[in-house]
Amino acid sequence: MADLKARPRPVGSTAVLGRTGFPHVTTATKGELDIVTGPSQPGFNPLDLLYSSLSACLVLSARMAASQLGVLDKITLITADVTGEKATEGLSRVQKFNIAFSIQGDIDEETRLKIAHAAEDEICTVSNTIRGNPEFSTVISG
Repeated sequence: MADLKARPRPVGSTAVLGRTGFPHVTTATKGELDIVTGPSQPGFNPLDLLYSSLSACLVLSARMAASQLGVLDKITLITADVTGEKATEGLSRVQKFNIAFSIQGDIDEETRLKIAHAAEDEICTVSNTIRGNPEFSTVISG
């Protein structure tokens, strides 16, 4: 089921930050987002973006899975609520992702499970990346 080929899309993101203020992020497709850091500030902080990336990828992937299973016309709404738990020891990181899928429509529980598992375990690039061990290639300049 994971043999999907999409049209290439420019990818990447650049964050800029001065001596004061907050990061401003621009994507390769010219999307823009200001980052917040205060616990009560409305908006996205870096962890929100991580959870948002995973949740968005999962719902898109679930829709693809439903289409591949021939049940997309029976689906009315797909929701993926993603939160996480930070590690209490070692490096600062998310230790556990909590994913709550809701797949509404005229389908049975077995089909819901197939859709969710295909989305999370096969189709979603973000979940596949998080589960993997991607390499980092860093260049530093002045």
